[in-house]
Amino acid sequence: MATTIEEVTLSVPDVSCEHCVNAIDKALSPLAGVEQVETSIPAKTVHLRYDPTQTSMQQIETALDDAGYTVAK
Repeated sequence: MATTIEEVTLSVPDVSCEHCVNAIDKALSPLAGVEQVETSIPAKTVHLRYDPTQTSMQQIETALDDAGYTVAK
């Protein structure tokens, strides 16, 4: 059975430095189904590749929130 991989780019206005990138990577990488995390400091975005059958957008946003980064709606 093929897995469904989704890609999403989240706007995270508090991204400002390499520390932010590392903190976000550390918060999201351990989540089940997360394949790739790319954080852009200039764009203030987090681009994710993940399997929505293993983790939800709610879990991703909660993990970011717990790390101190709020997703802009």
